[in-house]
Amino acid sequence: MGDRHQQRMTRRRQIKRRWRVALAMLVAVILVVGYACMDLADLVPGPLTLVKTSHSSVPPAVMMGEPPAFAANKPGSAVDAGQVQQLVNAFADTPGIGNAYSLVVRQADGRVLAQKNADQARQPASTMKTLTAAAAASVLDMSSQLDTEAVLNSSSSSQATLTLRGHGDMLLGAGKDDPLHVNGRAGLGTLAVKTAQALHKQGVGRVTLAYQDTLFGDDRAPKGIEENNADGIYFQEPVAMAVDEARQGQTEPVAYPDAGGVYLPRVQNPAGAAAAVFASRLMESGIQVDNAQEPARTDHAQGKVLARVSSARLSEIMSLMLRNSDNSLAELFGRLTALALDMPNSPAGAVKAVTSTLNKLGVDTAGLNMADCSGLTPGSSLKVGTLVDVQQLALSEKGLTPLVKGLSVVGLTGTAARREIDNQADGLIRVKTGTLDQVTSLAGNVIRRSGGVLVFAVVVNDPEDVAAAQQAVDTLVGSLDRL
Repeated sequence: MGDRHQQRMTRRRQIKRRWRVALAMLVAVILVVGYACMDLADLVPGPLTLVKTSHSSVPPAVMMGEPPAFAANKPGSAVDAGQVQQLVNAFADTPGIGNAYSLVVRQADGRVLAQKNADQARQPASTMKTLTAAAAASVLDMSSQLDTEAVLNSSSSSQATLTLRGHGDMLLGAGKDDPLHVNGRAGLGTLAVKTAQALHKQGVGRVTLAYQDTLFGDDRAPKGIEENNADGIYFQEPVAMAVDEARQGQTEPVAYPDAGGVYLPRVQNPAGAAAAVFASRLMESGIQVDNAQEPARTDHAQGKVLARVSSARLSEIMSLMLRNSDNSLAELFGRLTALALDMPNSPAGAVKAVTSTLNKLGVDTAGLNMADCSGLTPGSSLKVGTLVDVQQLALSEKGLTPLVKGLSVVGLTGTAARREIDNQADGLIRVKTGTLDQVTSLAGNVIRRSGGVLVFAVVVNDPEDVAAAQQAVDTLVGSLDRL
């Protein structure tokens, strides 16, 4: 009897529990449905409503990223050449721009919509970098990386010689690898840890350190570049390896290492300074370095590669170069292109490599004179058609994608982020800027609101009013998206 009574009591408790759960669920459903109904009637706050809205509170999306590459194949509505000419006329009538200007606006298929003084060669300033980028992107493997290696010349525990060998990474970090940035992607601290581990396995705890910096020979700086680089802050000659492009004066880690506009003096011997940093990191990892303060320079590094670190991909470095208008990286790409083509290992060889490659690509180089690969050195000149040919080619050739992606996006990224261009066009215009004391220039592409892409180049030399000239260029370019 006791067992049957207990079973009946258990069943009653289970039934009561089930009724309580069912009742709770019913109440929850009633509350949710009731709140939703009141929300629809706007009696309580919430996202639901039956009222029609006449506007959206969400700001329009800014277009950026991939559009130019494929939009170039979609011409969109026809462009009124007369409207373009009106913009050009308004630009020409702007007080202060002077008479030494050239410009051209084309559709992406090459049809000229308007041009002015296009046959006159002008000094292009940093828009010259687009020529170097086009040549390098067509010659080099843009997915490849630049290695920095630790080479053990002797494995004797009593007389071990270690050599730091560079292959052109001028963006080394002093600490660990930084996977989130281009500048500092490869870290000498990481290389030291890997090297120390390999040395310990071989029973080596003490070394003499050397470094090899022969990649770019002895002829490294374009002739005359010092005229626009008197303080040594705008250009670092290419070297086999350097920490943060050999900038000095920054003792603390930089919050945004990929940001441009950091103009600081350069160390005198970038490769030697990098080797000294590596020596310090080695000692922190338990390796005694006999000559840590002054590693020796060597022309040869033979032996076993114990460890290596790799830079960002060349495509990423190119984007950084274009976005920040980095003169040192532009010359680096010119030199790497010359080496890849077996041309003279010199600044003149880099210029020859870029020019000959542009000719092979079908770019009109008539009137082109490159004093260097960056546009910083006085004496460079070109016709605006050359700049536009490069832009047009970049939109049609998949191999030149790094050039398209590397351009600054007006209002958003790089040297064009703060240009006074119509903010309604932010994200629609990609440019390479060019600025010297007596030069203001822009070259790039514009996504039209009605569909399709335009390419353009504007170069002003010796303006009567530099600020007025730059504003006139910005006004012209900022109007092209509405055509």
